[in-house]
Amino acid sequence: MERAGIYIHIPFCLSRCSYCDFATGMYEGALARRYVRAVAQEINSFSTPKVSCEVDTVYFGGGTPSLLDPEQVEQILEAMRNRFQVVPDAEVTMEMNPGGLQLEVLQNFRALGVNRASFGAQTFDDDELKRLGRRHTADDVRVTIRLLREAGFDNVSFDLIAGLPAQTLEAWERNLDEALALLPEHLSLYLLEVHEGTPLADQIKRGAQARPDEDLSAKMYELMLDKTAAAGYEHYEISNFCLHGFQSRHNTKYWTGTPVFGFGSSAHSFDGKWKRWANERDAARYTRMIEERKSPVVETVELDEHAARAESVFLGLRLLRGIDLKNYRARFGRDLRKEYEEDLTRLSEAGLIEFDDELMRLTRHGALLSNEVFATFV
Repeated sequence: MERAGIYIHIPFCLSRCSYCDFATGMYEGALARRYVRAVAQEINSFSTPKVSCEVDTVYFGGGTPSLLDPEQVEQILEAMRNRFQVVPDAEVTMEMNPGGLQLEVLQNFRALGVNRASFGAQTFDDDELKRLGRRHTADDVRVTIRLLREAGFDNVSFDLIAGLPAQTLEAWERNLDEALALLPEHLSLYLLEVHEGTPLADQIKRGAQARPDEDLSAKMYELMLDKTAAAGYEHYEISNFCLHGFQSRHNTKYWTGTPVFGFGSSAHSFDGKWKRWANERDAARYTRMIEERKSPVVETVELDEHAARAESVFLGLRLLRGIDLKNYRARFGRDLRKEYEEDLTRLSEAGLIEFDDELMRLTRHGALLSNEVFATFV
């Protein structure tokens, strides 16, 4: 039986980045204390669906979970371990922000069982960081890596964003070189997406920031693939790269349709089969709902078979290993190649997908144009 994952949303930040559209807000100590109690209470009262209660990944996302005190993290972990069967070698990830992290705090997180750190470097250019509204500097990233190593973290991941306004190909290459020189076990390398309603989208509309260049972004993506491969990193998902054995076990659950139970404001859950549900997005409102012993769930979606089949394809294709067509037949009783014969022929002739016996996967070119491929199945 598949082991489940747990996602804990911590919505607090010290500042808001111009490109961010996540459910986050400014840190308030009093609300944070109430919020942590509410998350623990939600976990304690969780009614498990008819799937395994065994858990092998835990992910503290946000926001900036490292703003919590170790005692607050322990409170959540204790509730989780009382409610679920967390295996001894579980991957426990915490998102952090570079800058302001103290060695003693990181050591305390590590002692609590947090064994994987993930943080947003985004760029090693201080001017670009300022334009994005980031509080940290490039040097803060270097210091953070050193402190994490001193604290005993041997599984470290960080993010970089390509295609930033006015970013050149040469600047992106310098970012990649610096990132690879730091030898993280995992890298998430994204092309910038401009979301409506964010400050960055408004700045681009007003002409205060340059509009991303799609052709240049494509060259950056190609350079990213070449550089990481030469450095020994495995390209295992469209935007994710790792040294051997260091795939994000938690994030892989989303792409393979494994059960993930989310707790906290805006957290999403999936039972691994047909049901998805989501919590109230606003942190203060979520906290009040829990305190008043109300369910924080504000949206529930029951997938029909067509939606489940489509999800399994466009999520599964995010993994560069591809989709096992035999497993698809076993799960849905259908032949994917026959079901989408005309579309798959078109995508194959365009060089976006390829077949290897019972596997269907994106090509290198298809990974760059993945949204066009996914649209076929939505």
